[in-house]
Parts: sequence; C-alpha cells; structure tokens
Amino acid sequence: MSQKQPAPVVHRVPMTEARINLGQLAKRAHVNNEYFILEKDGIPVIGIMDADELEDYLELQDPKVTAQIRNSTEEYLAGRSRPAEELLAELKSGESPRKTAPPAGK
Repeated sequence: MSQKQPAPVVHRVPMTEARINLGQLAKRAHVNNEYFILEKDGIPVIGIMDADELEDYLELQDPKVTAQIRNSTEEYLAGRSRPAEELLAELKSGESPRKTAPPAGK
C-alpha cells in the first residue's frame, strides 16, 4: 500500500504582510514545503518555494541551468561568496553587482 503525497499547500499573502514575516515564510517554505504567492493590490507578483525544489524546476526548464547551479554551488563551497547585505546595497545604489574574488591563497 503506497502512501499518498499530501496536496501542496499554497498560500496567497499580501506583499506588505510578507515583508513583515519574510523569515517565517522562508522557513515554512523550506521546512514544510509550503508555497507562497505574494500579491500586490490583489495581483500575484512573485512566489516563494524551497530553493532545492526551485533548482529542480529550473533544471527541467533549461539544461544549461544545471551547469550554472553546479558552478554556483562549487564557488560557495570554495568560500567564494559574500554577504547578501553587500549585494543588496550594491543593487540599491544602482551599481552593477561585482563578482566575488577567490579567497586569498586560492
């Protein structure tokens, strides 16, 4: 007897509420495999889902994405990353995001 997979849970959340509770939404998407559709003035704008599931989805859409995900993971594991706050500050200032340099000694 096979177990039935539970139906995915999709929540529609106003953008203003999501902004206040973003950490909680991210945790629920990751831990509970819940989905969130964020709405602006009742119009669906963006979705939140677990990153692993998003990568799987993207790989199915475009095989080139597999290589990009693999390279990104390798760079992260090699220590070639930077805080998200730094990237967000660059984006807000209008600068082009810079690539991270390899760590010293690499």
